[in-house]
Amino acid sequence: MKIAVLGVGLIGGSIGLAARRRLGAEVAGFDPDSATLERAVELGALDRAAESIAEAAAESEVVFCAGPVGELPSLVVSALHASADGVVSDVGSTKLALVGGLPGDVDTSRFIGGHPLAGAETSGVENARAELLDGARWYLTPVERSSGVHYDRLQRTVAELGARPQAIDAETHDRVMATVSHVPHVLANVLVSEAAAALSEESERLPEVGTSFRDTTRVAGANPRIWGDIFASNSEAVAAGIDAVAGRLAAAAELIRAGDADAVGEWHHRAGDDRRRLLESELAGGDLRELRVSVENRPGTVAEVALALGRAQVNIEDMALYPAPDMRTGAISIWIAGGEEAERAAGVVRGLEHVVAVVGGGEQ
Repeated sequence: MKIAVLGVGLIGGSIGLAARRRLGAEVAGFDPDSATLERAVELGALDRAAESIAEAAAESEVVFCAGPVGELPSLVVSALHASADGVVSDVGSTKLALVGGLPGDVDTSRFIGGHPLAGAETSGVENARAELLDGARWYLTPVERSSGVHYDRLQRTVAELGARPQAIDAETHDRVMATVSHVPHVLANVLVSEAAAALSEESERLPEVGTSFRDTTRVAGANPRIWGDIFASNSEAVAAGIDAVAGRLAAAAELIRAGDADAVGEWHHRAGDDRRRLLESELAGGDLRELRVSVENRPGTVAEVALALGRAQVNIEDMALYPAPDMRTGAISIWIAGGEEAERAAGVVRGLEHVVAVVGGGEQ
């Protein structure tokens, strides 16, 4: 298998390492920084360094665009032009601006957005590691025009890298990321600024801060170039999230000002419960069950099914496509962990007016 990585930093380098070790893939890479590219080869993240995007992507079956968010539209277009039949994806944390930024005269059926929820406090290819992707949720954002064959290839590749792929529409993705990723960075920045202003009034020397402050503000001031692009490309969702949090902060202020210790204690208790639910493991249990879905061979069918299951919070463990000899119809086999979950998934797919059969248990 041949894979291309365009942009070899922490995520791009980790993809390269995982692809070489776990898929036995030949990985070509390109980065505008020649020193970074050379270092990636030295560290084993790449088999070879390419002198251009075209050279890296030309014969690749999967191309991962791992550049800054603001540069992704042009990077994706270049990859699509360079690759004859490769599926092109990205690893950016916003999706709507990327999809909307692709020109209409480019065939984007082979582009499927992606976002691995993997990262670290460190950056750069020196800190890349294959294990970074282990068990990480990896969102895929197909659209109506996305090719089913290429979606299947991408989700299989992502799963084999060690991550857990899940389909989600671009708008929902950006709204969710604003809540769980982008707004926390805003809050960390604001809290640091407020503390610096308030505490500097108390003393010429800022006092030592506690562990709660350090934990809460760990991401404050993170890479300005990266986060400037993220905030700009997801501005509406982030602003809406800030407004929502501001409303909750105002309500919290009133609650605390009222001085009712029992009410405040209950508020704390509910927050603890909510946090536990949010951080619970998403690993499903039980044998894998196969859903055999009979479909017409038309553009967008695979994306429709994958997105419907994603909205229902059903995780696809594996998927395979089986077109009929006449290429007019076919079948999609989808493997779901657990019998009850498989039955729920079948109901979701039947709601799309497809014929579905759930097949036994056992390992796939």
